[in-house]
Amino acid sequence: MSEEPRYLGSGTVPMDTRSLTGAPPPHLPPRLAISLWDFSWYTRAEAGGPYADLDAACAKAAGLGYNAIRICAAPLLLCGGLGLEALAEDLEIEGLGTAPDGGMYGRGTRWYDVPGGYRLNLRARLLDLFDAAARHGLVVILASWEYQQSPAFAASPEWFDAIDAVPLDDRYRLLADAWDRLIGVVSGAGHRDRIALVELHNEVDFSILPALADGMHEVERLRSLHPDLLITASYGKPPHLAMHTLPDGLGAAQFHVYSYGVLDALQQQIDIRSEGTSGFPNQALRDLLKPGAPSPAEYGRLAEWRYRATVVTGQMFYGYDWIDPNAWDTWLYNEYGPYREVMRREIASRVIALAAWARWKNLPAVVGEGWIGYTPLHGTFEEGPVGRDLAEHGIRTALEHGVWGMVLCSNAAPHHPGWASEEWQRRMNHLILTSPVN
Repeated sequence: MSEEPRYLGSGTVPMDTRSLTGAPPPHLPPRLAISLWDFSWYTRAEAGGPYADLDAACAKAAGLGYNAIRICAAPLLLCGGLGLEALAEDLEIEGLGTAPDGGMYGRGTRWYDVPGGYRLNLRARLLDLFDAAARHGLVVILASWEYQQSPAFAASPEWFDAIDAVPLDDRYRLLADAWDRLIGVVSGAGHRDRIALVELHNEVDFSILPALADGMHEVERLRSLHPDLLITASYGKPPHLAMHTLPDGLGAAQFHVYSYGVLDALQQQIDIRSEGTSGFPNQALRDLLKPGAPSPAEYGRLAEWRYRATVVTGQMFYGYDWIDPNAWDTWLYNEYGPYREVMRREIASRVIALAAWARWKNLPAVVGEGWIGYTPLHGTFEEGPVGRDLAEHGIRTALEHGVWGMVLCSNAAPHHPGWASEEWQRRMNHLILTSPVN
């Protein structure tokens, strides 16, 4: 006489979470493999730079297996109604300026290593990008980094001053109106179906904006104006332990998943993210600097308006510009062991939390940035075997829980050294794009 298996409660019954958390519009790809181009597609367009030739950049992305790019479309500059029309058509990119030693500020950073020295028509360039994306089968996620850092790279503070003059409580309305106009421009050029997602702003929780709950009516208004598009806003660090506190009304769950772990331990030890610390740099940071590194006083400071236009501190610019990347990486590798399981579990738990929330709300889920955090330009910890292992863990977890789109890592883009890891990118993008959606 056979016995039935012992019943141990519903928690022991396997659940299939691989189906998408919410269905994207049918004209969009069933999965998104995303490369994060942020604002660099116009701030790194110098001669010979990674985005000097937009068609070549799109062709390379498609060749590596990507089918989506995520950009800052600068809606406030292009369509904000702030009197910046002439600037948008003749924008001078300068970068962060020249240090006393003749080198550029931001030389050792990711995203901020902008040599500048050119002008562009950003309005025309945006349409050129959409044309190139269409030729190579890419869709585009539109976002704004303008209340976080984009204007800091311009030669003039005019762009930043104009958006900063807008009262805090009016900024979501300003963004929604600008996006409405910009969507019209892109649609008029024949590229509406190439818009994968519109984010009112990137990382609203880490930008010069009120809490998103105070601006959700603007997200909903923009959604009502364009009901065929996915319209949302992104969080840099969503409340993974209290996802129910997120406001209703988002059109997609576009959240970022970073597990700093051992990187955070190093940052705290060298006090690199603070501002105005007495006695900076401390001995721990001095031990990691390149031989002959200047003092902060000798290094100097950016033009003061640039600090107001970005979330990066003066201590970070100094530290990242003068860190010895080998010493940085060695510290991380030496200390990584005790953090390994913590970081893997944190990545998985955050992905699962955002996917579960998205499934509850019947929304497509996207991991638009991840997985470790902000490292120096020439540090290889995230591009190396440890970083790739953590990234693959995040990607596989996302696929297992029905996430629609994801980055391989935030540094897999033309302006990062990780772009050279071609075989790995092709392999992981193939995994994403061939994973079942039902």
